Amino acid sequence: MRRVVVYPDRIAVEAADIPAPGPNEALVRTLVAGVCGSDLHAARGSHPFVPLPYRPGHEVVGVIETTGSAGAPGSAGATPGQRVIVEPDLPCWICKMCTTGRENLCENLQFFGCGYAQGGMADYFTLAADRLHPVPDALDDNAAALIEPLSTPVHAVRLAGDVAGRSVAVLGAGTIGLLTLAVLRAHGAGTVVSTDPNLAKRHRAAALGADATIDARSPDVTGQVREALGGSADIVFDCVSVQSSLDQAIAIADKGGTVMVVGVPAREVTVPLPIVQDHQIRIQGSATYLPPDYAEAADLLRRGAVRAPDFVTAVRPLAQVAEAFELASSGQHVKVLVSVDSPERLTDVHV
Repeated sequence: MRRVVVYPDRIAVEAADIPAPGPNEALVRTLVAGVCGSDLHAARGSHPFVPLPYRPGHEVVGVIETTGSAGAPGSAGATPGQRVIVEPDLPCWICKMCTTGRENLCENLQFFGCGYAQGGMADYFTLAADRLHPVPDALDDNAAALIEPLSTPVHAVRLAGDVAGRSVAVLGAGTIGLLTLAVLRAHGAGTVVSTDPNLAKRHRAAALGADATIDARSPDVTGQVREALGGSADIVFDCVSVQSSLDQAIAIADKGGTVMVVGVPAREVTVPLPIVQDHQIRIQGSATYLPPDYAEAADLLRRGAVRAPDFVTAVRPLAQVAEAFELASSGQHVKVLVSVDSPERLTDVHV
């Protein structure tokens, strides 16, 4: 079979043996896999938790080919021929976090496609059957590939609390920022302002329902956002998570607001702790997702609250995976997919 390996200086498609599923596992044939922002960070060597080389692909849609030992616990729900989406966090199931329903925070967490022995940008992979979710028949492969990335903002919005009618700022209009905007709209948020330095991304945010968009490089971005909101933000979703965005987030939420840290920081940042304490600002991290977030993400896609054509803007076959990474890095696309089962698929949609 073929599999993708990302090295410090290149992205290669290599030959490998087809893995055999063990007890509780399934062998999955990949259909499509998304290029995530974390994949781009890892390929540049700037992801804090994914060393190079690594085998990418955690936003994966596939079809179950075979399962491990007959009757093995956990494999009963895995049926050959079933189309599935991967939930890539791999908990230990025995630590305090796992036994209290917070397996996304597992103390021994591994992550499929991110520093793990296998990734979904391959013809086949094996994975624990309990990490596979059936894909609703109403969703095509492109829409199904959005379930995993959409689950991240679903989780973040849930952690933020009731957003209905509240004033919100979303910093960053990349894939996660735009999906966060879509989730906020589906949850009835009040005024929502989006910031990004890229004009095309700001236009996309406006098309997806942002009440105002602000250039993140503006000298007075904080003042402009607060003016557009009519005051401080009740909640700020930082989907960038660099020093400048966190500074802006705290200033926009001041006083009494909440800052949701959604983006993966490439390095440590400093926090004005006296302001955070004295102005009662809540800073809340948001890490991946849980099964209920997957269920909500699938439902949002099924009922059209999030539309795949608004987000999937390019598809490349596995042989052109290096180009797919380049497109995803260009700032001109929202979500780039790698098609594994259909070499002829090559699509660009300009939005």
